[in-house]
Amino acid sequence: MRDLNFGLKNLCRSSADGSYSTQASRLRALDLIADQLHDLGFRHLLPSSIKPKHVDALLKLWKNQSLSSSTIKNRLACIRWWASKVFKPGLIPNSNSHPSLNVSPRVYVSNSSKAIDLSFFYSRLHLISDPHIRLSLELQAAFGLRREEALKFQPSWADKGNSIILKGSWCKGGQQREIPFTHPHQRILIDKIFSLVGSYSLIPSHRSYIQHLKVYESQTLRAGLSHLHGLRHRYAQQRYFQLTGWLSPSDGGISKHSVLKSDSLSQQQKQAWVKADLDARLIVSNELGHHRLNVTSVYLGN
Repeated sequence: MRDLNFGLKNLCRSSADGSYSTQASRLRALDLIADQLHDLGFRHLLPSSIKPKHVDALLKLWKNQSLSSSTIKNRLACIRWWASKVFKPGLIPNSNSHPSLNVSPRVYVSNSSKAIDLSFFYSRLHLISDPHIRLSLELQAAFGLRREEALKFQPSWADKGNSIILKGSWCKGGQQREIPFTHPHQRILIDKIFSLVGSYSLIPSHRSYIQHLKVYESQTLRAGLSHLHGLRHRYAQQRYFQLTGWLSPSDGGISKHSVLKSDSLSQQQKQAWVKADLDARLIVSNELGHHRLNVTSVYLGN
């Protein structure tokens, strides 16, 4: 193994920031970056050797490869993390739009729904033989949780009566968040989970997270369940409807552009719609754990 690959691997292991999935993604990205620096002619590097010229060379390569802005930004985030760990926090500007980086903003524009049909989902759920996996899947659907959050869920810690709180170590980016109960089914589900695991988590004691993840993947594959991130899309759309009383654009509702151009609505009605839409998107964004309004376009449309 090359010095830089080895050094970055050790750096990731000694500084385990974020969830397991975040750590794994960061390690894969940094390993690829180390390979690319070697191919670009930068040999015998150590983690502490990183300089602006290396970032410039990588940026030029990625742009020549026509990588998406989101991919480039994710890789730059990994380099920022790397730089902070070797005490070079100012190596890369914080803003991706800085002239030295000039990475265009992410664009979220699709009004087509990626939500899973819940009737199909629940019709296949009985094919999941492991009760821990089955309840984790139900958590994903009921609260819009990410896969890792649902697998690590511990009801005795999370249940706050009228809401659940997700521990930072379960979540992407390590950010704790709260999700309210908005339907009786959610209360019933949490009680069912508590009956199964008590004070433990939905990962059985005889399995590690990685082992349990493999069981999850094999069981969902056999049950014909795929693209399960679509459960978060469905949750977002249902929550938006609860908050506004109308369907989101990705769920067949009217778009903001259409509302503002409408001749049948008064200016006051348009302003009320825009405010209700914005307020709902802020709530949905926080409950999904994104805390960025523009990300809601992925789930709700524009």
